[in-house]
Amino acid sequence: MGCAWMEWFGKSHKYYHFEMFSASHLVTLAIFFFVSAAIFLYRKKLNGDGWRRFEVGSAISLILVEILNHVWMVKNGVWKFGRSMPLELCNIGLILCILLLMTRKKIIFELLFFIAILGATQAILTPALTYDFPHFRFFHFFYAHMMVVWAALYFLWARNYYPSFQSVIKLIVFINLLLPAILLINNQTNGNYWFLRHKPETPSFFDVLGPYPWYIFSLESLLLILSLIAWFILRKRENSHKGRSHF
Repeated sequence: MGCAWMEWFGKSHKYYHFEMFSASHLVTLAIFFFVSAAIFLYRKKLNGDGWRRFEVGSAISLILVEILNHVWMVKNGVWKFGRSMPLELCNIGLILCILLLMTRKKIIFELLFFIAILGATQAILTPALTYDFPHFRFFHFFYAHMMVVWAALYFLWARNYYPSFQSVIKLIVFINLLLPAILLINNQTNGNYWFLRHKPETPSFFDVLGPYPWYIFSLESLLLILSLIAWFILRKRENSHKGRSHF
């Protein structure tokens, strides 16, 4: 029992090496799309006040899982100021998701939605992950990222929260307000949060965005364009369904 626990919660990935689009990844993707479709199909049933406890419970579960993730990093000696603080966009998305589930504030949804749809979904499809099923880090990665997307879809389809053009502006302002703080933290910790100091060492889509520092501006432009596309698609759907609220 102790040995199994050490392997499940340990640092070694000898028995847990993750491969993209392996059987475990494909099953996880199937679960992700199945639940996403279920949220849409049962959106009217999910619109009652009786789901408030589920929202709060989901937020608490995310807090506990994230705490456990930091415990794992400390226990295995891999926690570092330059890479382990919850400062990546997906980490910020998780924090926003928890706040949204706890408060139901629409301003939080506006910030979370594009991070979830454009960022967390991309991470689920092409995960930067070392550990495979059933290692703890596998569960943590997919549970956190999928819950962020599912929460955004739940508030979109069931709670009738819609992004507006102003939502895109708020997101860009939010990102650029955080930018100086991330640059300062990178400088003080020798970190590379948001890949603001250099590109990933492994091949990635950053390679087609130009050299440093121009890829940073390319990335922000891409975020703006994709956010506008997502808003425009939802705006058309919203306008074709009278009676749905927007802001």
